[in-house]
Amino acid sequence: MNNRWLCGLLLCAVHVAAAAADLKVYISADMEGVTGVVTEQQLGPEGFEYARFREFIMDEVLAAIRGARAAGATAILVSDSHGNGQNLPIERLPKDVQVVRSWPRPLGMMEGIDESFAAAVFIGYHTAASNAAGVRAHTFSSSTLTDVRLDGRTVGEAGFNAVIAGYFGVPVVAISGDDQVAAEAKVQLGEIETAIVKWAIGFHTARTLTPQAGAALIEAAVRRGIEQRREVKPARSGGPVALDLSFKHYRQAELLAYLPMVERLDAHSIRFKAKDILEASRFMQFVTKYEQGLAP
Repeated sequence: MNNRWLCGLLLCAVHVAAAAADLKVYISADMEGVTGVVTEQQLGPEGFEYARFREFIMDEVLAAIRGARAAGATAILVSDSHGNGQNLPIERLPKDVQVVRSWPRPLGMMEGIDESFAAAVFIGYHTAASNAAGVRAHTFSSSTLTDVRLDGRTVGEAGFNAVIAGYFGVPVVAISGDDQVAAEAKVQLGEIETAIVKWAIGFHTARTLTPQAGAALIEAAVRRGIEQRREVKPARSGGPVALDLSFKHYRQAELLAYLPMVERLDAHSIRFKAKDILEASRFMQFVTKYEQGLAP
């Protein structure tokens, strides 16, 4: 065996070992499920507590990053997925972490995910619009949508986004938020890790942990979830999907039904038959982000 051949063999082994060691984690961060959040006063720039709660969502994302790294993560992509998509003070992120910001995005709250990721984590999530319980329960648009269904099954943002992850073979392994979204996620996604940081009393009311306690729970749950990722099956993926949307008012359904690929189901509901969940996601982005008078 000559030295050149041996060196080539060793170099190949090093590359294989390095590839096998890669563990990419995707973190999608919303805000309604963050520790202490109960009203719009914490959720947007107009709220008197928003500046403080931007730091709290950042603390929870950093906790998730620590948990992911403790479980062996080698690369992390964070999606700033709440409101205007510009909530995270990105200067506080580690320099080797990347972040997706602002809208629109073809994959919405999951923009940037692909088959190279080993696991996905949902931080600060909330229950679906059709759920009678949960703090700030809604699905994608609290002002317009009352129900979102995939192939006839109601999903919240966690359920919808998990199917996007599943398209790429990526399991969702952990979620944080109130007790109601934890219960909803277990029904839709199976026995994943949950970090319950508050207990819903009403739409705008909760019993809550402190931010420090919430972050500690999240770090531990994310670590456990990623360590057990091989035990979690990705959500259903591939193939055509029927996306049904129900609106609070009839006019959106009426106008969207003018599109030839949209079927009107009743006064308030439409159906879009997508070739896959990625096309369904693009349609959802159009429905929730398009507005008259768009300018650069």
